[in-house]
Amino acid sequence: MESVYDILKRPVITEKSMAAMGNRKYTFMVDIHANKYEIKEAVEKIFGVKVQSICTMKMQGKEKRVGVHIGRRPESKKAIVTLTPDSKTIELFQA
Repeated sequence: MESVYDILKRPVITEKSMAAMGNRKYTFMVDIHANKYEIKEAVEKIFGVKVQSICTMKMQGKEKRVGVHIGRRPESKKAIVTLTPDSKTIELFQA
């Protein structure tokens, strides 16, 4: 990886992920080739927090059809990052 900003692509903003933020769990879309150690390092450097654990999952691209042509969306990878109790929170929306 060239940079820590290449590893974390964007936060996932859904009802379920927003509810998990109260339990210090944050969800990010990450690079498909990144491992847990690289994700942990990227989150700690970018946000200045302490990471307790990381759960990752690969998601298959959905099959889409336009007329008679059938194709697939690209695969993606999602990471759920849990922070330590003594760590500060991540502010995704700045006021």
